Amino acid sequence: MARSLLKRISSIFSKGSAVHAGQSVSAQTETGLRIIPESEHQIQRKYLDDNAMKVVYRIIDGGYDGYLVGGCIRDLLQGEKPKDFDVATSASPEEAHELFRRSRLIGRRFKLLHVRFGRDLIEVATFRASHDSHPKNSDGEHGRQNESGMITRDNVYGTIEEDAARRDFTVNALYYCVKDHSIHDFANGYQDIQDGIIRMIGEPDARYREDPVRMLRAARFAGKLGFQIESATAAPIRELAPLLKDIAAARLFDESLKLLQSGYAEAAYEHLQHYNLFEPLFPQTQKALDGEQGELVETLIMNALRNTDRRLSQRKSVTPAFLFAALLWYPVQQRMQQLIKEQRMPPLPALHEAANQVLSQQVKSTAIPRRFSTPIREIWEMQIRLPRRDGKRAQRLMEQPRFRAAYDLLLLRENSGEDLGGLSRWWTEYQSANEDKRGTMSRESGNGQKPRRRRRKKPNNATRDE
Repeated sequence: MARSLLKRISSIFSKGSAVHAGQSVSAQTETGLRIIPESEHQIQRKYLDDNAMKVVYRIIDGGYDGYLVGGCIRDLLQGEKPKDFDVATSASPEEAHELFRRSRLIGRRFKLLHVRFGRDLIEVATFRASHDSHPKNSDGEHGRQNESGMITRDNVYGTIEEDAARRDFTVNALYYCVKDHSIHDFANGYQDIQDGIIRMIGEPDARYREDPVRMLRAARFAGKLGFQIESATAAPIRELAPLLKDIAAARLFDESLKLLQSGYAEAAYEHLQHYNLFEPLFPQTQKALDGEQGELVETLIMNALRNTDRRLSQRKSVTPAFLFAALLWYPVQQRMQQLIKEQRMPPLPALHEAANQVLSQQVKSTAIPRRFSTPIREIWEMQIRLPRRDGKRAQRLMEQPRFRAAYDLLLLRENSGEDLGGLSRWWTEYQSANEDKRGTMSRESGNGQKPRRRRRKKPNNATRDE
């Protein structure tokens, strides 16, 4: 059946090639596939990634079908430069692996092929099919779902039509054909892009249960593209949001970075809050948002996200360490104050213990690699040290590798309404001052502390000769 469908589509290509070249009217096939010619979609070939095109042509030369697919086509239609170019093929991962020397197979839950060109990486995925469409899958070797419907293994292969039906949203089910530079649209995604709609393919409740991360993807695409989530697609999200707690913490860390470090964090955050998706990612932060300091917490978060978006728009670097330090600052500060009050711990040891506890809880939701958790701790510790700036301390603090990130968090804290007595303004002026001015500022800071009294030497208790 699938082969006959592909033959019919191929015959339409051969008979209608003159139509595609000469007209700007898309064609609708008997199978419901809409073929959109280059003259209509107007994606300029110069914006197509050379390495991705090489992969597709090599696959076709090997006797298989190959297409550019998904987000890269969606972004090109929006006039945006895609971050990545993905390829879909009829070849199995092992068959595709044979075609490329610099490639490797990855993944068990969802097996993929990565083809490397220097620093560039092209991801190649085999057409997927539904798990109940192949009797050979009855043993769960290639595809498996748990009792709640979540897919735990997804390596059931099929046709391009089946692959389109398995994709999450219509705007991601677009396939670019390099043979005639047309777009194959199986789910009306082209029109949804024109209308600015995020629409689930299939029944939303079941698709979210298959993979709860799709809820985060809906929020991410809505924030990134400025689209509306279609009502039926949005309806189950709030109820199903707790399913995210069953997702591996490492995967949720990656998804949180896509949401918050791709240049549209503020918009994505608003969608996360609207659909109750933020709490599964940052439960301690949500608790702080719901507490007495909720307004301060919210303001700090929004300022941190705006700052991240602004830096990315200016093509400046950003690090997850700073963003996580800001998102978790109030949970760690509140725990620190609790330790100081209840256990009478000094501020710095209390901060260290609070950091341990907060990060230990957070990694249960979003795994934080040590290369980020260590800088997070250092940024927090600097918040305690920055007020102590008398003598040579200020200069020594400026020489610390985390000073800039700590100073940025200090600015955000004060700009968000936290009363720090103008501390961020002092550090701003200090950084731009000359050496003499810095010395004067350090001497005058005093920090309201009394001068330390010198300890008197104890008298010698040895007996004297009489």
